[in-house]
Amino acid sequence: MAPRRLTGSPDTFGGYRARLVEGLRASGIRDLAVLKAFAETPRHLFVPPAVRHRAYEDAALPIGNGQTISQPFTQARYLEALELKGKERVLEIGTGSGYQAALLGAMADTVFSVERVEALALAAQRALREAGVTNVSVLLGDGTLGWSAYAPYDAILVTAGGPEVPPPLVEQLVAHGRLLIPLGARGSQTLTLVERVGPGSPLEVRHTPLGTARFVPLLGEHGFDA
Repeated sequence: MAPRRLTGSPDTFGGYRARLVEGLRASGIRDLAVLKAFAETPRHLFVPPAVRHRAYEDAALPIGNGQTISQPFTQARYLEALELKGKERVLEIGTGSGYQAALLGAMADTVFSVERVEALALAAQRALREAGVTNVSVLLGDGTLGWSAYAPYDAILVTAGGPEVPPPLVEQLVAHGRLLIPLGARGSQTLTLVERVGPGSPLEVRHTPLGTARFVPLLGEHGFDA
């Protein structure tokens, strides 16, 4: 599915994005939809002006409020694991800069994203508008509670590390849906794929570890205390 983009000012960063995509390909990213999303999504609009010259480096960058925009390779790895086909309804927990929400918007039908920090939520909404992304909605709130109004979701992506899978997120996942979350202690987690096995109650899920990860802590009712 084509990404939702509006006509805007001339794009002078296309070459930088192309080099980023080639770097991701060389690092092992094979999903063509993921690579296409990175090729088309203007990362420079989602970082502060002071670090805009570094926007297309394969590196995490500060975005204020003690948060970062994740390394592109890490985000690409996440997106590959979700195995999106283009028609999904996706929930993202932790909007941050809004860049990963924009990538998801290029790969899925509809994206709902929850952010607990008001300044980040507002900045992400502005960046998404500037980038012309029209199929992403942002909610200010506790991401560990999900966004029940638009559930169920085909896929859920959690961009912070928690001690356990928040039960509301599993409840808001369709049968056989996929949820990605870093699980473990603060500062050191295992990226885990959680699949809801069926629609029954009690909920049945299958956990598959995908490798080590290091993310900011997931805060909220079903996460770490602030």
